[in-house]
Amino acid sequence: MSGPVVAIGYIFLIPSVLGMILSAFVLSSAISSGAGAAVLFGGGFSVAFGVACFVGGLLGWLLVMKKPVLECPVCGAVVNTSGGFGHAPKVWPWVLVIIAVVAMRVFFAGPESPTPSQIAKNSATNAAPIEQGTKPGKNYKDAAEYNMYKAAGDDIGAKNFAKAVTDLDAWKAKYAGSDFKNEREIMYIQAYAGQNQFGKVVDTAGPLLDQDLDAVFSDPNAGPGQVITLLYNTVVAIVRVQNPTPEQLAIGKKAATQLRDFNRKPGAVSDADWNTARTQQLQPPAKAALMYVATLPGAQAMAKTPPDYPAAEAAFTAALKDNPDSAAIAYNLGRAYNYEKKYPEAIYEFQRAAVIDPTLGDPKNDAKKITTFADNAYTKLHGSDEGLADLKAAVKNSALPPDGFKIKTATEIANEKEAQFEQSNPQLALWMKIKAALSDTNGDDYFNNQLKGAAVPQLKGTLVDAKPACRSKELLIAVPLPDAQQPLQAEITFKLDAPLTGKPELNAEIQFEGVPSVFTKDPFMLTVDGEKAKVEGLKTTPCTPAAVRPATKKK
Repeated sequence: MSGPVVAIGYIFLIPSVLGMILSAFVLSSAISSGAGAAVLFGGGFSVAFGVACFVGGLLGWLLVMKKPVLECPVCGAVVNTSGGFGHAPKVWPWVLVIIAVVAMRVFFAGPESPTPSQIAKNSATNAAPIEQGTKPGKNYKDAAEYNMYKAAGDDIGAKNFAKAVTDLDAWKAKYAGSDFKNEREIMYIQAYAGQNQFGKVVDTAGPLLDQDLDAVFSDPNAGPGQVITLLYNTVVAIVRVQNPTPEQLAIGKKAATQLRDFNRKPGAVSDADWNTARTQQLQPPAKAALMYVATLPGAQAMAKTPPDYPAAEAAFTAALKDNPDSAAIAYNLGRAYNYEKKYPEAIYEFQRAAVIDPTLGDPKNDAKKITTFADNAYTKLHGSDEGLADLKAAVKNSALPPDGFKIKTATEIANEKEAQFEQSNPQLALWMKIKAALSDTNGDDYFNNQLKGAAVPQLKGTLVDAKPACRSKELLIAVPLPDAQQPLQAEITFKLDAPLTGKPELNAEIQFEGVPSVFTKDPFMLTVDGEKAKVEGLKTTPCTPAAVRPATKKK
């Protein structure tokens, strides 16, 4: 007799549990699908009523089962309540409690929020469609619109992207002014990305990026993921668009900038997980896209036939202004300068790249190679490494060379030294030019066509010999450089118009002027005819009279 009586308790208890679970499931579906307020209220009332029935039935059952013996007030039958229905174990009540708790946990907890890494990954792989927002007054027009939304979302989730586009087109045609038109555009972006239609991804993102994304997608839970889906897919797409237009590059730059700086943490994500997602999944592709967008115009100009170096210079200059710490852009700007033969500016950028990051952003590059290249370029132009340390310090302060930046070439330095030498040693400098021209391959032509018979300005030299030694008619003169070694070699033979009256003092410095008449290249000798009166600084001593022999007497 005990089984049927106990069964009465289970008959009322079990249906209340099952009804409660079913009501919770229906209410959860209604919430996720955006049902009306009346449906939500009815579902919530059903769940509340089911919970109340369950709790009341459970408490009553436990009170009844607490008594070991129960007497029926109608028929007087005595029932042993120490057992259960069909002698079932006593754990049945606890099983039912666990079932109810699990059902309530599932309903009230809702789906687990994805981590930032999952958001980024799902955005890249076009995973599940976006969820409906919770902005007040934002809802589907009717059940038909929801079904169209759901169909497109299911297509994206199943990676049937072509059908997703078709379904989205149908939804857009019928409900152009939908409350969810912005969310629909994101679904378009996901579908286009799944079909590798990267140009359409960027073009679709443009109008969305012109809006305040935080205001458009304001839901604290769904909003951040929606924005990430938009930005991430656009960033991935821009670097894969073939020959992007300037407008597309601008859209890509805007998306990459916002993704790099995006810091709107989804409500259910921990600070640690969000920081990992930003630094490891969102910022790297954003920075890479910004670099791509910045350097592409310059690279395209360099790739033309023939290369458009001025355009490349302009593009890389603009890119470096936006990315002053980029060694790669500095190096590429240096290449453009170099092709334009703007060597000082090129060396500045090469040194800038070597000082900032000699790997140019790629650890695989040999850092010494770029540094050596930049240093060699400097010494080749300048003639030495003098001033190189100062340049390395200067390039740290500015991404671009200052106005009027100059590196003196080896030729310019030599010319400056020559000018200074001519100013302090005009006579020697004149002779060096004459001698260099005479020693050249065309030296004979120079002598015959320009020098022979032409008066030469006053020169200065050292008298090394005279012929004859007394009452000389020819003076052999050396024109030594400041560091000339002894003994000095005569280079000029000065023929006097009249012999000297005495013996000239050798190794004395004299000045003279005359007219060249003869030249021999080997051995080098230039003969100059001149007046004795035009020789200055010449010192003579009386000639020693010849010894007189005594006359021999004739025998």
